[in-house]
Amino acid sequence: MDLGIRQKKVLITGASQGIGAGLAGAFAAEGCALYLVARSGDRLEALAASLRSTYGVAVSVLAIDLTNASATGQLAAWAGDTDILVNNAGAIPGGNLWDVDEAKWRAGWELKVFGYINLTRTFYPLMAARGGGVILNNIGNGGENYDFDYVAGSSGNAALMAFTRALGGRSLKDGIRVIGINPGPVDTDRIRNVWKKRAGDRLGDSSRYQELMAAYPLGRPASVPEIADLFVYLASPRSGYTSGAIMTIDGGITSNRSI
Repeated sequence: MDLGIRQKKVLITGASQGIGAGLAGAFAAEGCALYLVARSGDRLEALAASLRSTYGVAVSVLAIDLTNASATGQLAAWAGDTDILVNNAGAIPGGNLWDVDEAKWRAGWELKVFGYINLTRTFYPLMAARGGGVILNNIGNGGENYDFDYVAGSSGNAALMAFTRALGGRSLKDGIRVIGINPGPVDTDRIRNVWKKRAGDRLGDSSRYQELMAAYPLGRPASVPEIADLFVYLASPRSGYTSGAIMTIDGGITSNRSI
């Protein structure tokens, strides 16, 4: 299926690993030109070389700390012709209200919550001036499942869901679509490390982490392509009437609420 986004320019933050790297591969497979951003320059360069070789697409990389006050301006100068912005950088720490002190809470929100907001504030008018664009926010189903032990993340994700809906409700008047995607558990190094720690705490053996993951729908987390492919579709004109919406991909976890 031709999704109609060949040669579109796609800016992906947090692109060096995990879902971000999967997103880069999925958009490259559609023939998009990529701007990839993350803190790790070495990982970005390795990923870019692989994507150029495999798909023959243009890939530019920028190693940058998005919490730096000058970062947003640097990105606008470097990738101001972006057609599709994918806000993906950031991981808010887990823990309850007392585990996550103010410094950790603010640091997590600075990169993810305010990072998404600030990049959107910058790139939205650039897209509008060129006739339109797409902004995709990778949020997470913690914003729909309020968790005492993930209080900073649940709160931050819920805020980004509201931000996405508020902006995307009127953005089509500027030719821009704003959409949020809420993955549940995804099979990345990050989630495996989380479960290894939990297996060590609960079972006394970190190597038994797969026993805990077996409680997920289908007995597994989602694969990265199962998440990334939806982003690519939503970015395409085949989803041209979608804006101000949140798409949840978690195997039914959010819907499986029972008394």
